[in-house]
Amino acid sequence: MIIDWLFYSIFVFNFIFFLVVFHNLLFAPRLRKEKLMDEELRLSILIPARNEEKNIGNIINDILNQSFQNFELLIYNDHSSDNTENIIKEFQNRDSRIKLVQSKKLPEGWLGKNFACHQLSLSASSNYFLFIDADVLLQKNAIESALHTFLKNNLNMLSVFPTQKINSIKTYLVTPLMNWLLLTFLPLEKVFTTVNNAFVAANGQFILIDKNSYNEIGGHDAFKSEVVEDMEIAKAIKRNKKKLLTALGDELIFCNMYSTFKDAFNGFSKNFFTGFKIHPILFSLLLIFIEIVFLFPTIFILFDIKFLSIIILIITSRIIISYLSKQRIIINVLLHPIQLFILYLLGINSMLVKYLGTGKWKGRRI
Repeated sequence: MIIDWLFYSIFVFNFIFFLVVFHNLLFAPRLRKEKLMDEELRLSILIPARNEEKNIGNIINDILNQSFQNFELLIYNDHSSDNTENIIKEFQNRDSRIKLVQSKKLPEGWLGKNFACHQLSLSASSNYFLFIDADVLLQKNAIESALHTFLKNNLNMLSVFPTQKINSIKTYLVTPLMNWLLLTFLPLEKVFTTVNNAFVAANGQFILIDKNSYNEIGGHDAFKSEVVEDMEIAKAIKRNKKKLLTALGDELIFCNMYSTFKDAFNGFSKNFFTGFKIHPILFSLLLIFIEIVFLFPTIFILFDIKFLSIIILIITSRIIISYLSKQRIIINVLLHPIQLFILYLLGINSMLVKYLGTGKWKGRRI
């Protein structure tokens, strides 16, 4: 009797979430190669960089090789202790559009990246800001296509979830969880098509926003202490009745987000609980709910074969999400139970990080 009740309950939830995933397959915005017709538009590209010697040269090269060339590139050297500054200066000597913004002392109450973005915005001279993380990689038409999408849809903010480059099984245990959560629980199209603030998503790795909207919501200054500042900016845009579209990077925007399991685990722990902004008891219940719905069927099938129908739904969803995310389907399917168990550990750790104050990122306490 209990097994039957569990089966029907879990099946219903999985079917609902499968419909969300299928909706994303059909309608989730994906950045496509487009031609920009507005030749007068000028862009400020803003990159916060702290100890990014491995990445900063790649992103600068990608920007300089873009099909769109009417830009200024401002890079904030955030107290880097490696070779980041020298690499920036080498490029600066070759291209006058590149400006190095030097570090200032981090004021009380600010997080490092938020202050870096704030300083960059103060130095920017155009009416459009593009905030990009240093570990992002751009295909030649990426910025032109983003600007075309921005103008075509009369947007105030465009955010893109880059296609993650995952180079090891260890990082495959964690990194795919970001897009799995995004595309399982949120019909991404609704971020644009509805004013309901429950439908919101953003990724600070790539945010294009017009200057007036940025200033109207208070910029990064209004969210100086927010760990998940990208989501807060997106919520503020929607609260102010402005247009937000969130898209997948598809074949145009990529990111080398994490190179080790430890970095991935710590990085997601930093944002996971904080991003939900709910009571820890509710968050704990949410974690348990996720495990029951998406992990337990792989155990319950040992007791009742009808749980196979649920597993088929789960696998089909993983196939669709892996396809949309440009990830290896077989690996995600095979690692699904381990990933879901790690997700639970991530959730617990993210609460500990928040309440014990043990979180660190780039050498700074958060």
